[in-house]
Amino acid sequence: MSRTPPGTRADYRHFHDLTTRWMDNDAFRHVNNVNYFSFFDTAVTYYEMTHAGIDLLDGPLRCVVAEVHCRYHSSVAFPDRLTVGLRVARIGGSSIRYEIAVFREDEDIAAAEGVFIHVLVDAATQRPRPIPDAMRERLQQIAV
Repeated sequence: MSRTPPGTRADYRHFHDLTTRWMDNDAFRHVNNVNYFSFFDTAVTYYEMTHAGIDLLDGPLRCVVAEVHCRYHSSVAFPDRLTVGLRVARIGGSSIRYEIAVFREDEDIAAAEGVFIHVLVDAATQRPRPIPDAMRERLQQIAV
């Protein structure tokens, strides 16, 4: 089975900088796989709160994770600086499919890539809600 080659920075539309932490490393001296999901969650949630116009803390809508996965291409380790690339691959009625890449230091090739699917839900009932038009317009700005 052939594997799709890693993406590049040019494949992504929005970027969020992070630094690795000492505690991210595992016994193999690289960032443990579970931490990549934290990188994804941080980049997506930050984008939704600062660019997509959704008040996730006090507003009427929440975003819940419906699916997440990751493909690893190369290692990162503390004290690497990271850039998380983000793009929207699909906007559904109540869900958003984000595609994400983690880039090490100033490298152009992704160290890891993944998918993060958020579903908008009513804060009180936890039932899916339609994506508001204003949010949909903002998500379109990083859509591919």
